[in-house]
Amino acid sequence: MSSRKQQLLQRHRRHKRFLLLAAVLLLAAVGVLIAWWLPPILLLVGWLAHEAWFADHLFYSPHDDYRYAFPAETAQQSVALVDGRVRLSAPLAVGETLILELDLRVSALGRWLDPQVIVGDDRQEFERGVRGRRYLNLSGQATALASGSLAISGRFCRLPATAIVHVFDNPDYAERRLLLLAPHADDAELAAFGLYSRAAEAFIVTLTQGEIEADDYRRLGLDAGQAARLKGRLRSWDSVAIPLWGGVPQERCVQLAYYCLQLPAMLAEPTQAFASRESGEADVRRARRNNPMFLPADGDGQPTGNNLHADLVALLELWRPEVVVMPHPELDPHADHVAATQALYRAVSASRWQPEVALLYANHLHDNDRWPMGGAGCGIALPPALQPLPADALWSPCLDAAGQLDKAMALAMQHDLQGALPFKKRLRRRIQQLLAGRRWPVTGDNEFFRKAVRRHELFWVRRFEH
Repeated sequence: MSSRKQQLLQRHRRHKRFLLLAAVLLLAAVGVLIAWWLPPILLLVGWLAHEAWFADHLFYSPHDDYRYAFPAETAQQSVALVDGRVRLSAPLAVGETLILELDLRVSALGRWLDPQVIVGDDRQEFERGVRGRRYLNLSGQATALASGSLAISGRFCRLPATAIVHVFDNPDYAERRLLLLAPHADDAELAAFGLYSRAAEAFIVTLTQGEIEADDYRRLGLDAGQAARLKGRLRSWDSVAIPLWGGVPQERCVQLAYYCLQLPAMLAEPTQAFASRESGEADVRRARRNNPMFLPADGDGQPTGNNLHADLVALLELWRPEVVVMPHPELDPHADHVAATQALYRAVSASRWQPEVALLYANHLHDNDRWPMGGAGCGIALPPALQPLPADALWSPCLDAAGQLDKAMALAMQHDLQGALPFKKRLRRRIQQLLAGRRWPVTGDNEFFRKAVRRHELFWVRRFEH
């Protein structure tokens, strides 16, 4: 977790503790001054309201505008939202990725139910209480938009009379030689299963074993170290086996087997070895036994930044990717994700092979733990950007129903996404279903089955500087 997200979470918890204290004092006063039996009822009502409407980690005001700046050459035009249709002011520019910028205003019910914009055959959702600039994803609906037949309406929110369409014209990067950089097993599937499953030539490198937070495996009678080692073995296997479901054979998958949450320290002190925090292991070679080639770190097995750097340089020069898919260093706050992208850039600067394009993804956010908001199968609206981001282009390829089902099954194979929800989360979901109208997919209980299995995948396009 990034220091910024830690600060936001700490502030959020401080506010909740203050409100809780104030509520306890108020309930005590009610019990003394009005009736002793009233505080328990109010406490129950307050708890239900919290679980239904205030349990989201939303670290900004829904009144804040999203702040996106796109490249100067991006085609854009104003459109009118009239008679339930999106009306163009000029012929639609050529491009496959379409983003609709508009100001949303919540209606009365939109403070309690998730505001939705229904556009064509898609539905995209936003923060309750929204009142500001947002960005819908219209990719895949260019034909209806160009013909003036694209329907649009708001549910629990009001649409403006005018909006702006941004059009991005990209090649199909699935036709290029791809390298997917996954900090952990499942990151490649969450961000880009649809992309790599139709790629002509894709390679996947996973940087860590994913061994930490293994308490669930202790039910098998294992101690903490044994549980972490088992989890690391399982997730290492996931990283090289599950891509075959998407058509990527094992000889194009590599597990580097470094240790979770140690990547930032490895980059900061590249000569020092950083062992696992939980498994007790300090040699990466055991978890690499399914790799199809010998890499520099296989010499001594040391989990050092220098070995990580040498491994990545060797893979760049061996596989010669034209496009690298990796975490967005400004949007995705996970410490290992940020470090993974930093390590790749350092390797590119030292490599004799130079990729052309980076496709950046965000599997986590600083500000909103529910993004992408809405249900599985819906489109992916742009995430909150409350601080200015680099002016990158966007590429948002579409997944049909069969592709979405295959992606859901790839996630279902991931050991880290399996298992039943704790009772507290199951109860919260039930309350939100009854009071807030939310729904979850039947494909899996983990939140990523809702967030990642969508009609779009979303990448920020950034060129390498040579």
